[in-house]
Amino acid sequence: MDRKDLANLIFPNAKDYTYYEEKYAKRNLTENAIVTRFAPSPTGFVHIGGIYQSLIAKVMAKNGGVFFVRIEDTDQKREVEGGIKQILDALKDFDLCPDEYIDENDVDHGNYGPYKQSLRKDIYQSYAKKLLEEGNAYPCFCSAEDLDKIRENQEKAKERTGYYGKWTKCRNMPIDMAIEKIKNGDPYIVRFKSPGNPDKKIKHKDVIKGSVEFPENDQDIVIIKSDGLPTYHFAHLVDDHLMGTNMVIRADEWLASVPLHLQLFYVAGFKAPKYAHIAPMMKLDGEGKRKLSKRKDPESAVSYYKEEGIPKESVLEYLMNIANSNFEIWRKQNPDKKMEEFDFDIKKMSVSGALFDMVKMLDVSKNVISKFSAEEVYNETYNWAKEYDKELLEMLENKEYSLKVLGIERGNAKPRKDIAKWSDVKHIISYMYDDKFDKNGEFEYQKITDKDEIDKIVKLYFEKYYDESDDKETWFNKMKDLSESLGYAREVKEYKANPEGFKGHVGDVSTVIRVKITGRCNTPDLYEILKILGKERILKRI
Repeated sequence: MDRKDLANLIFPNAKDYTYYEEKYAKRNLTENAIVTRFAPSPTGFVHIGGIYQSLIAKVMAKNGGVFFVRIEDTDQKREVEGGIKQILDALKDFDLCPDEYIDENDVDHGNYGPYKQSLRKDIYQSYAKKLLEEGNAYPCFCSAEDLDKIRENQEKAKERTGYYGKWTKCRNMPIDMAIEKIKNGDPYIVRFKSPGNPDKKIKHKDVIKGSVEFPENDQDIVIIKSDGLPTYHFAHLVDDHLMGTNMVIRADEWLASVPLHLQLFYVAGFKAPKYAHIAPMMKLDGEGKRKLSKRKDPESAVSYYKEEGIPKESVLEYLMNIANSNFEIWRKQNPDKKMEEFDFDIKKMSVSGALFDMVKMLDVSKNVISKFSAEEVYNETYNWAKEYDKELLEMLENKEYSLKVLGIERGNAKPRKDIAKWSDVKHIISYMYDDKFDKNGEFEYQKITDKDEIDKIVKLYFEKYYDESDDKETWFNKMKDLSESLGYAREVKEYKANPEGFKGHVGDVSTVIRVKITGRCNTPDLYEILKILGKERILKRI
C-alpha cells in the first residue's frame, strides 16, 4: 500500500487536479491588471468594513482587472437564510457591483465559479488528494479528547499549543495502519503536513504594511474537515489559485496567517498572490481608541446608512478619505470631478488604522448633498421616506412645491449645506409647510428681544416695505431702509465701527423677520423663502 492507495481510499471519486487546472484557464489580462475579491460569509450582517474593503478592491481592479465576490460558507452553522442576497444588495446599494459572483439562486455570473465554497467540495477534494499523493497531507484520527490532552500537556510543559512537531500523533502513522483505520470506520480529518521550522524566519512584503517578518509555520492545520468541506486556509489556497487572484485585499487580522498561506502555495507548487492587509477602522472610546464594533456601534452595520438616509456617495467619499489622506485635498481642488478620477494609491493606506468619525462623515455628506440638484434631493428623500417616514412622504406629495423648497440656495456658487442625510429633511423644511408651522410657538429672536420692538419691526416692514415683486437687490435695500428708519445701522461694518450709535444692525432686523416667518434664527436665503411662501401665507403667519 502506498500514498496513492491512501488518497484513493479517502477520495475515491475525486478527479485528478489537472482536470480543474485545464477547466479554469489562466485569465487573459493586460499588464499590471489586478484580480481581487471580496470573500464574505453569509451570516446576515454586512459590516461597513466590507464596503470599505470592496471599494478598495473595485478601485484596484478598474484598469483591466477583475473584482469578484466569493461566498465563504464552509462554516455552515453560521449561515443565515438570505445572507447572500444581503451581501449582493449591500454592494449594489453602494455601486460596488462585482464583475463576477454567484446570486441568491446559486447561479454563477462568471467563468471561474462556483463562487460559493460549499458548491466547490469536489474541487477541494481533488487538491487535497494531490497533497495526500505527494506526502504533503495525511489523515488524522485524533478525537476532541486527544487534542484536549495534547493541549493540556503543552500547557504543563509551557510550550506553544497546537498540532505540530512532536505533538503530531498521527503525522508519521504507517500508511497501512491509516488505511486499516479508515476501512474500520474510524472518524478522521485530513491535515496538511507542514515542512516549516519555527526557528527560521520568512520575510514578506505586504502591499500596505511593507516588509514584515514571521517565524515559519510548523502547524499541521486541518485542511479537510470531517464533513468533507475545507477549512478557510485550504479553500483560500485552491480558490485564489484557480480564480486567478493576484492580490488578496483583506483585514489585517489575517496578517498572522501569511506564513501558513505562503507555505500552502509553495508546497502545492502554485504562485502566491500579493497580500494587502487593511488596518481596522478605529473609534474614539474615552481617551483611547478601539475597533469599530458590530455589538457597540450601530454605524458598523451597512443597514444603518440606509435607515438614516446617508447617501451612498457620501459614504464612499468618506471611506476614500480614510483610505488615502490626500483625497480630501484632491476633492477641495477638484470639487466637480468624479471620485473615480482620483489617483488612488493603496500603498498610502494607513498601517495602524484610521479613525472612523461619524461627525466627519456627516460633514462630508453635507458637501456631497450640496452638489445635488433639487430634483435629485427630492427623489432621494422621497424614496427614503417611502420606507422610513410616512409624515415626510405626505409633505413631499406636492412635488412642484417641494422642489421649490428644496431648491432654495441650490445650484449657487455657495450652495446650502444644511442636509447631511435624508432623515434630516423633515425638520429642515417643516417650517415651509403651514400645517407644520406653529405660529404661536416660543421663538428666539437673538439680539432683539423686546416684544413691542419686534411687533413694530414686523408691522412696519409688511405695511410699508415688503413687495413680493421686488428683485433681491431691491428687497435687501428696503430691509436696510427699514433698519435705518428704526435706528439700526444699514451695514454691519457701520455698526461695528460705532456700536454706541445704533440699536443694532440690519442683520438683527432681518433676523426678526426671519424668526417671525419661520420660527428659526438660521435658515437658507430669507428672500427665497418669502418668495415661495407668498404674501398671503406670510400675513396669515404673523
